[in-house]
Amino acid sequence: MSASAGAGGWEPVIGLEVHCELRTATKLFCGCRNAFGDEPNTNICPVCLGLPGSLPVLNVRAVEYAMRIGLALHCEIRPSLFHRKNYFYPDMPKDYQVSQYDAPINVSGWLELPDGSRVSIERAHMEEDTGKTTHVGGGGRIRDAEHALVDYNRAGVPLVEIVSAPDIRSSAQARLYASELRGILIATGASDGRMEEGSMRVDANVSVRPAGTYEFGTRCEIKNLNSLRSLGRAIEYEIGRQVALLESGQAVAQQTRHFDEDAGETVALRSKEEAFDYRYFPEPDLVPVAPDAGWQAEVAASLGPMPADRRQKLAGLFGTGPTTPARDDQIATVVELGLDALMLAAVESGVDVGLALARTANEAAADPDRARQLEPTNYVALLRMEAEGKISATHTKTLLADMFDGGGDPAELARRRGFEALDDSSLAAVVADVVAANPDEWARYRDGDDKLTGFFTGQVMKVTSGRANGKAVAQELRRLRG
Repeated sequence: MSASAGAGGWEPVIGLEVHCELRTATKLFCGCRNAFGDEPNTNICPVCLGLPGSLPVLNVRAVEYAMRIGLALHCEIRPSLFHRKNYFYPDMPKDYQVSQYDAPINVSGWLELPDGSRVSIERAHMEEDTGKTTHVGGGGRIRDAEHALVDYNRAGVPLVEIVSAPDIRSSAQARLYASELRGILIATGASDGRMEEGSMRVDANVSVRPAGTYEFGTRCEIKNLNSLRSLGRAIEYEIGRQVALLESGQAVAQQTRHFDEDAGETVALRSKEEAFDYRYFPEPDLVPVAPDAGWQAEVAASLGPMPADRRQKLAGLFGTGPTTPARDDQIATVVELGLDALMLAAVESGVDVGLALARTANEAAADPDRARQLEPTNYVALLRMEAEGKISATHTKTLLADMFDGGGDPAELARRRGFEALDDSSLAAVVADVVAANPDEWARYRDGDDKLTGFFTGQVMKVTSGRANGKAVAQELRRLRG
């Protein structure tokens, strides 16, 4: 079941709530270690377990990270107040969550997407994370599980929840928003954005309304989407489900829903809670947070360029000529994977910008973690060797894989593999032999069939075991044709 934006005269209305864990060393209100993957229930103390008599102490670095996120999203930083959000669930040991309610630290921001559209940010507030419940048996489903295990290591980990306005109109735009936001979170240094580890989780509020109208429909919230693919699939299904209900004369019930990855559908969990259901009241053990102007300025000065700025910088290397979707996609890949420093180093050393982009967006991007660990001077040297005709493009890919495995000087690696390019006289002799061995193809090439350049280049590569430079072969063929 699915429906695209505007399909059948219906318009989707989507707002996203993104929870990102902050990269602090310790939790939000205690000194317990903040780390993913540790042995269950080892990073816990009376504070994060909510034991009687324990008192929270606010983590100052978490406040700084929250301000970084707010500033990157063009928010206004305001004095804020923590509240107790009351609800009862096994992974919330205190039976309440410390969050921010009507006085969040960041308000009224916006995020501009790569396609030029803008999504308003209503708030980006601080709160603590919950623990994690694992349902054992029955395929991990709560309704079929034999029992449940609770790990409280995550309880008390600092979060910022970023709430968008209902400005999103399609699943594709929702994915674009989440991807761009993830890049910003990583760029601020506040979060690692690892959706597969739960560092970033998305709740999607979805409703539909007749196209051309302005009144909102009844919304349903899809909880805890942990990949961009799941986000898109869940929204598409939910749009289709709601449209089908309305077109059959039924009403959409306001619900919290779960996305079943295997079935590709959303299923009801419970009726949707409203703010009054949580019985918010101010946290009596914490004072208001009021960052002064000096601290805000210091945090703002510590921010580096955001993904949009970095994409613009790389695009500017090509001058003011027309761009292409393929180039834009490659630039976006380089920035998203944090490889723009390698590309910039290559271009600044004189490597052609097109070559630098192609190698970085393809070969380096194939293993971005190891690519980011490369010594930039070695990466630059490798691309210069290709640009100067000392090695072929195929050799560049092979040598880069060698550098991923053990680093090293690409010139030395090329010598070990016997990748030194042929000199001009040797190449001319090989090309002449290949031409002589293929008279019919040569006759067609001389008559103007330029597609045969690839044929002759392939034959030369075969004879030279890949040591020839493709550009030099093409140049020699043109010289012989006269």
